[in-house]
Amino acid sequence: MTLLSKQEQEQVAAAITAVERETDAELVTVLTAQADNYAYIPLLWAGVITLLVPGIINYFTDWLSADVLLLSQWGMFVVLSLVFRTPGINRRLIPRSVGYWRASNLARRQFLEQNLHHTAGATGMLIFVSEAERYVEILVDRGISDKIGNDAWEDIIAAFTKHVKQGETLKGFISCIEDCGKHLEAELPATHQKDELPNHLVILS
Repeated sequence: MTLLSKQEQEQVAAAITAVERETDAELVTVLTAQADNYAYIPLLWAGVITLLVPGIINYFTDWLSADVLLLSQWGMFVVLSLVFRTPGINRRLIPRSVGYWRASNLARRQFLEQNLHHTAGATGMLIFVSEAERYVEILVDRGISDKIGNDAWEDIIAAFTKHVKQGETLKGFISCIEDCGKHLEAELPATHQKDELPNHLVILS
């Protein structure tokens, strides 16, 4: 998984600048490879499997003594914990609902950390993407939500999510920014020159 290059980030910034010339809204874009390291997920799965599998086998076969059963469980736990930490396997073990929940929490933290709730006229908009979870969210302050309903963003989010799944994150960002700009220009046209927040793409490590 590769996040956007410097040149691609500059294209996102240019798209934001173009939109903000036509609207009083302040756009901030945030991209992260993954919303959480999910360190507990491998341990949880390894613990469940370790407790169940050897115990079930021994219950029906009675092959193992208590000492051997305990040692086999310890060994299995260590091996599975290491195997389940590999990125390809780890991602498959994360329930989709958990991934979405973590990404959603991170998006809301970023809305606050990027000071989108402190803009003049409460016109901050966050476009948030977490690639591993294939998660896209648009959050807006009340100055925007009072004039544009959430349903206006649903198709834009769906299209962006599709781009992320196809590995076209840059294309998704540009299309999303431009489509959001059409709504913002219509409902919150520019009344004065301002640029309260940075236009560059924020990439979380």
